[in-house]
Amino acid sequence: MVANDLTQWKKEMVRKPSVMNKLSKKIQTKLNSYIPEKIHKAITATIKQMVRGVLFGAQHTTKKPALINSLQETENEIERLVKTYKHTAAVEGGLTGAGGILLGLADFPILLGIKLKMLFDIAALYGFDTKDYKERLYILHIFQLAFSSHEHRRNVFLQMQDWDQKKNQLPEDVNAFDWRMFQQEYRDYIDLAKMAQLIPGIGAVVGIVVNYKLIKQLAHTAINAYRMRLYKS
Repeated sequence: MVANDLTQWKKEMVRKPSVMNKLSKKIQTKLNSYIPEKIHKAITATIKQMVRGVLFGAQHTTKKPALINSLQETENEIERLVKTYKHTAAVEGGLTGAGGILLGLADFPILLGIKLKMLFDIAALYGFDTKDYKERLYILHIFQLAFSSHEHRRNVFLQMQDWDQKKNQLPEDVNAFDWRMFQQEYRDYIDLAKMAQLIPGIGAVVGIVVNYKLIKQLAHTAINAYRMRLYKS
């Protein structure tokens, strides 16, 4: 069952974007052009600084990698963990969505922190040591897989294949990572859905639904990304 799910997921990752996907990207880019540049810059700066701070800050605390006795037991525990994160993100989205534009904007960094914390926890449960800089880079790749356009996602996935061999050739300098692409893809992916959270009257409902779905999507991506390293087919 797991092997079949993983195979299906891999096919989805390398699937070329459809005409509808390309059209959606164009529409989203157009809609983004109507949003004040000041808001775009604020969100971009927040994403960059927060992600770098969480992933590479010296003060970040990480869980010790778990010992895996059974993959089924591990994934049962991950399922319980993800359920908690989905609930937390939904509640947070509802509260900030009901609070108008200022609280709505605050949702971006808060949700980003929830997502990253979940990825660290999932990595540790699968037995990977997130104190290792290159494991944190893998987390960034997972993040991009979940929240990027089809074309960029395919490129990221190809970079992640055979990661345990490729990581030995990765640069040690964090600044070598393409932060601009990371920010732009993430921002473009979530802007349309999250901007609706700023609309009075529906913001709370949008916040609950969107945050829940984003966490669910990220968790699904992370689980299969780590399965890909544990299952050698």
